[in-house]
Parts: sequence; C-alpha cells; structure tokens
Amino acid sequence: MAILKVARMGHPVLRAKARALDKAEIKSPAIQRLIEDLIDTMVEYHGVGLAAPQVHESVRIFVAALDSADEGQEAEPVVVINPEIAVVGSDVIDDWEGCLSIPDIRGRVPRAREIRVRALDRKGDRIELRAHDFPARVIQHETDHLDGVLFFDRMRSLETLTFLDEYSRYWTKD
Repeated sequence: MAILKVARMGHPVLRAKARALDKAEIKSPAIQRLIEDLIDTMVEYHGVGLAAPQVHESVRIFVAALDSADEGQEAEPVVVINPEIAVVGSDVIDDWEGCLSIPDIRGRVPRAREIRVRALDRKGDRIELRAHDFPARVIQHETDHLDGVLFFDRMRSLETLTFLDEYSRYWTKD
C-alpha cells in the first residue's frame, strides 16, 4: 500500500482526542486502506505500534505487533479499533518507551502491568484481549495516542529523558 508521513511532536493532531468509528465505517475502503497503510508504515519505521493520529488521521485505530512470530516469519499485527482498557490488578511497572512521533528520545514511563482491552477488529467484530508486560505497555501507549496523550505526559519525572544514543550508551544495562 503506502508509507505515510508520521506526525511529530508539536503537530496538533497528536494532542486531539480521536473520534470513534461506527461499525459500518470500519468496512469502508478508505478505513481498510488506512489500516493497511498503518501496518506498512509501522513496519517501514521498525515500530511495534502505530496509531492513526500519528499519520494525521484523527480516528480511534491503532495497529501493533504484539506477538513474537516463529523464526523467519513476521508476526501478524493486531488491529484495534475503539479500544476500552480496564486495568487488571494493581501492579505498575516503570520501563523505557520511545515513540515514532518523538524520534530518537526515550524515557521511563509507569504503566499497568496487566490490562484487558475490549475493541473492534478490522472487520468490525468485537474482540477482547488480555495483555501483560510489554504487550500491555504497547496497547496503553497506542491508546494514549487516541486520547491526545504522549508518553512524556505519563512520566513521573523527566530525569530519565534521554536521546537514543545516550540510552544505548548508558541505560541499556538497566
């Protein structure tokens, strides 16, 4: 399909709450093409997730590579539309995050360790996912994009904010 331009921090689309899609709209050629373009763009930029607002489309869709594939194969990305997240348990974990809209920057962000997600898939069918650890972090990060929230907003402190080069040099040992 197409590799789309990724909105960078400062663009107003990243701070707006995206609109929900109705079931009939999901099946439209335009939305199906957007889903394919989101996947292609995520893969091109080596992301693990990408939300529609990041490609200048203010609708509640994200794609994410949550499962590890068998060796030699790429994981099939999950398509999540109109997600509703419920936290499971009370464990919160601080870990490193980056974002395609904030290139070459990393920071430690607190996130719920385990979540349950209710959403629609690319066919408009109801899905429910349960995720923990890294997949839960990715889902929370991408859902934040649908609400106009960037990972900086979730950080307890900006002390760990670092450029990717310094992260690789000083922080990857953590």
